[in-house]
This record gives sequence, structure tokens and C-alpha cells, in this order.
Amino acid sequence: MPEPIRLLHFADTHIGMENYGRISPNTGLSTRVEDFLRRMDEMIDYARANDVDLTIFAGDAFKTRTPNPTYQREFAWRVRDLSEMAPLVLLVGNHDLPPMAKRASSVEIYDTLAVPNVWVADKYETKVIETKRGPVVVGAAPYPIRARLLEDEETAGLTIAEIDARLQESLAHILDELAEQADQHAMPRVLTGHFTVEGAVAGSERQIMLGRDISVARSWIADPRWDYVALGHVHKHQNMTPKRDEMLPPVVYSGSIERIDFGEENDTKGFCWVELERDHVEWEFVPLNARQFVTVRADLRESENPTQDAMDAIQERSLRDAVVRMIVQLTPEAEASYNDLAIRDALRQSGASFIVPVKKEIQQTARARLGDSPEELDDVELLNRYLISRQIDEARRNELIETAKDIFENTVIRRD
Repeated sequence: MPEPIRLLHFADTHIGMENYGRISPNTGLSTRVEDFLRRMDEMIDYARANDVDLTIFAGDAFKTRTPNPTYQREFAWRVRDLSEMAPLVLLVGNHDLPPMAKRASSVEIYDTLAVPNVWVADKYETKVIETKRGPVVVGAAPYPIRARLLEDEETAGLTIAEIDARLQESLAHILDELAEQADQHAMPRVLTGHFTVEGAVAGSERQIMLGRDISVARSWIADPRWDYVALGHVHKHQNMTPKRDEMLPPVVYSGSIERIDFGEENDTKGFCWVELERDHVEWEFVPLNARQFVTVRADLRESENPTQDAMDAIQERSLRDAVVRMIVQLTPEAEASYNDLAIRDALRQSGASFIVPVKKEIQQTARARLGDSPEELDDVELLNRYLISRQIDEARRNELIETAKDIFENTVIRRD
């Protein structure tokens, strides 16, 4: 009885994310770039220790479509490590696409150099990949490019909604063809895709999206002709196949390997480890030691000592090595006795890796209304109401009104 094929599935490395970081004097890289690279290294160590047979990277290697040479070098070292252990599929995601037609993608170099054991999957096609525990048929569905999907169709005069409908129809047909091709083989079958499946819970990727998305119906890929569907593009790990549908393959977003911003503060980051057989799959999500993002909130609106209470809120949280932001709620009165410098010092002493400037939310007191119908008041009455709303004392108010009367009498005021 052959052993199950051991598959590593990960996606969305986004090498080049530098937000909430600083330059490391040891490497010259942003400390946040180092975070993403360390997550890759942790994952590679796991794959090596567990004797991986096949690795599928489901797209988006870099933050931008034109990464600098240093980021390309760092990613290439890890491609080498993975491909030396087992065949590696590099699916092309939207961040991997060239900014202009006819130009190379950010991962095309591995195909150009014919790097052994690496398949740059930039077309809709299937391939049989030989592994040390047996063959696997892999179907590739790179990020859907509108011009490519509709290159043989006339779209002049169509609305955006009509064009989108044609795109989805074309993509549904292509995905069905891939499943049909895979069904010709009596071996384990994996589909890898980089797109948004309808119903997926999105994360912070919406803030760094390149291009307008095409959504894919779950039914197009949750197809029993596949044994496992390895997805990229959505940063939140999730299985799109309900547990009750045991006849359907797991349709899984591995999620990104590292947190990008506070929108992913509570998301666990990692990769998927799959033991693959025809008609039987066991898989698990393996968490990585991603950088913690921590929000410290302090409601100081009724505090008698807002500075001390804010410091207490900091000390109650474990902030060492975390990216930290603090949000405080204050009244104007509480703000007067709130010490910004003391709070910044407390945050610095917490051992945080990076501290976002403290955000203060000041609760303003409601201003006095000018009246139910201010248009019915004359100029003097309007001024008097305004001065009352500004809490001007009566003596000063009378003085200002008398001065204003002289101005009003010698000025033509248009009220239309």
C-alpha cells in the first residue's frame, strides 16, 4: 500500500511589506521584511523535518509587481531550498503579474532559467508531477486576467456587469475543463488557484489589491474530481467546504504567512500540511510564529487620573516584540491632566517592536443651539446666541454686541 503524498501548501508571502518596521543594521532589510522571510524559513524547516513530497505556492510572492533585486534574491534562496527537497509549483498571483503586457512576471525567471523541480504555473493547464511517493496531477488556475479570458470575444458596448458575467462564464468553463483533464488520471489530484471564492472572509488584502477582482463560485471548484483545492489570494485561513459535505474536496485558503496590519491582529498565520491520496485527504493548518499586533484601548473619560490609568492598561498587556497601537478615549477635562510623554515612555519600556503614535479620541461637549429657527433672528440676536454658546460672560457679551451694532448699521449684509 503506497504512502500518502505529503504536500506543503502556502501562499501570499508578500516579500517587501515594510510597514511598522525599521531598517536592521545587520541585514540592511526592514525588520518587517525579515519577519516574512523568517516565517518562510520556519515553514521550510517543517517541510524538511516531515519529508515533503510536493510544494504548492498559491501565488503572490512579493508586495509589488516589480520587486527590487534584494527581495528577489531573498525569495530565490528559499525557492532553492524548497525545490531541492521536492517539486515546487509557483502559481502566478495578481501581485506577480507584470505591470504591462509582454513584460515578465516577477517569478518568470525560474522558468527562463529552467530551474530544476520548479514549475511556474502561469497558464490554465494540468500537469502530472512525479514525487518520491508517487505521481500527482496538478491543475493550475493563475489569477484571472480579463484581457486573456475575453481575448476572443467582442465586448464593445457591454456594461461592466455584462462583461463580468462573461468573464465568470469563461472562467467556469476553464475550471471545468481542468477538472475533466484531471479526471483522466487514476492518481491524486490537486487544483491550485489564485482568486476570490464567493463567501470567503477577506482580510487586509483588500487594502493592497491590484486590479478589480473576479469572484469564483464555490461549486466550480468544490468538485469531487479533485482531492484537494489549494488556494491563495485571501489572507485569512479558511476551509470553504462545509464539514457536512464529505464527498467534496477541502477547498482551502492557507492564508498569508505573516500579519500585514492591524486588520489581521486576531488572525492566526501559517500554512497547510496535506497527506494526499485519491479519494482520501487528511490535512491540517500549521500555525507560524507570526509577529503579534496588539491594540491597547483605554477609556479615560471618567478617570480621575487618566495618565495612571493609561499606564495600567499598558502594563496589563504583554507587548514584548509586538507591533503596538494605543487608543485612548478622553474628555477635554481628562485630556488636560493626561501626560502624553509619560505614556510614550511607558510604551517604549514595554519592549514593543514598533509603536504606532497614540490615537486620542476626544469626546466633545454638545454646543448650545442657536435656536429652532435661526433664520428668523436678526443679526444682533444671532450674535448674542453665538456668544452665549461660546460661554462669553455677560459684560463682555454686551460690549461686543454694542460694537457690532455700529458695524451692522454701516454695512449692507446680503442674506440670500
